[in-house]
Amino acid sequence: MASKAYNIPNLLTYGRILAVPLIVVCFYLEGRLESSDFARWLALFLFVLASVTDYLDGYLARIWKQTSNIGRMLDPIADKLLVSTCLMLLAADPVETIHGWSLWAAIVILCREILVSGLREYLAELKVSLPVTRLAKWKTTIQMVAIAFLLAGPAGDKIFPYTTHVGITLLWVSAIVTLYTGYDYFRAGLKHVVDE
Repeated sequence: MASKAYNIPNLLTYGRILAVPLIVVCFYLEGRLESSDFARWLALFLFVLASVTDYLDGYLARIWKQTSNIGRMLDPIADKLLVSTCLMLLAADPVETIHGWSLWAAIVILCREILVSGLREYLAELKVSLPVTRLAKWKTTIQMVAIAFLLAGPAGDKIFPYTTHVGITLLWVSAIVTLYTGYDYFRAGLKHVVDE
């Protein structure tokens, strides 16, 4: 049991969870460093590294046949921690990376993640599984790419003037896909709740 908990796919998941407080520290440092761009680029680097582990941990677990219960439990939690924390940091950012109407896109994403997690937990008690759809995987990818652009934000705008605009556009695309996949999960899940 202990060896499964410390296999490489699970270590990658633990690393993704550990990246979350490090990204928070980058935002804390952003206002305290002379060059706030460094903190932005460091946050982006950590986020991209964590996002890559999201793909790698599942892929390696399957090809090496190292799937485990702890991995299945922690993988979606690590994703939600990473995405939710970054969205909240970007919304609270003094340079207002996410502001105005764009906050609604972030709120939709956060609400859907919480609601679907609650639904999954309830259905697990009924021994009903709610498999991840291909569209939901695309949703996660679009979210990660949007957040990467937004983390670069003002620092990225100095190199590519539309970095933040691209991030906001992708955030809205992600929110729309998020709404659809959330509806899809609830339609599938609520059938079991009503039957119960």
